[in-house]
Amino acid sequence: MKLGYSTWGMPSVPVETAIRHIAKLGFDGIELTVIPRYTTELSALDSDERKRIANLLRKHHLALPAIAAHSSLLETDFEAHTRNLRRLKGAIDLAVDLGQEDMIPAINTTPGGKPEQWEDRKQLLVERTADLVEYAQSRGVTIAMEPHVGAIIDTPDKMIELLELVGSPNLKVNFDISHFDIVGMTIEETVSVLAPHSVHAHVKDQRGRYPDFEFLIPGEGNFDFVAYLHAMQTHGYDGFITAEVSMMVQDRKDYNPFLASDFSYGVLSRAFAEAGINRRV
Repeated sequence: MKLGYSTWGMPSVPVETAIRHIAKLGFDGIELTVIPRYTTELSALDSDERKRIANLLRKHHLALPAIAAHSSLLETDFEAHTRNLRRLKGAIDLAVDLGQEDMIPAINTTPGGKPEQWEDRKQLLVERTADLVEYAQSRGVTIAMEPHVGAIIDTPDKMIELLELVGSPNLKVNFDISHFDIVGMTIEETVSVLAPHSVHAHVKDQRGRYPDFEFLIPGEGNFDFVAYLHAMQTHGYDGFITAEVSMMVQDRKDYNPFLASDFSYGVLSRAFAEAGINRRV
């Protein structure tokens, strides 16, 4: 396993600054965020900018395991769904453009919807996911669906059912354990189910129980990252563990994206060391 950082927590930071800072800290990789209001929003990434980013990643020896393109697949408005699908397919093309010799980044997205809509809208989600995955497969890219608290896929069982119904090797999981921790699920019961199907993983910290909870920077809460890393390794996961700073944290008046990344690296690199995981293998 290796340690990454998501620019989700750096919406206004220029990409060259983010890459340089994340590499200098010692992270092994970066997840680029391409949704609106980010400096790397998809429409801003023309051919020249894509080449520049690829060169920056090579210069700073950072892998690109994933691209965050989170866009609902369950919009009922036709134009809204068309925009979302265009963003997701555009992110797939970006993954091909930025792919490195040994890695094409996965495209991370959340499904949208609400938990109580599972039975009524499951078939629509399957159809739209299958359409997206078909395009991804044609380009050699993997879609990483993220189960998310408050979304239509909010349990490991629903995620596994979607994987089975779509039935494609190009649909995997972006596994963010925080969304299960805040509903009281244990590390083992979630990791044992989802780690074998995961192509990328997010971590943050958290406090409280849904709906009375808050997401935190890794290390601000009591989540046992060492036990989590042991469990992920035991259940066969060998990809990136990527720190993600939530919108809840970014809304703080004193939020500093650089201090958040610094703190995350210190906490998570120590957890890797304590868990005895050699990130350089």
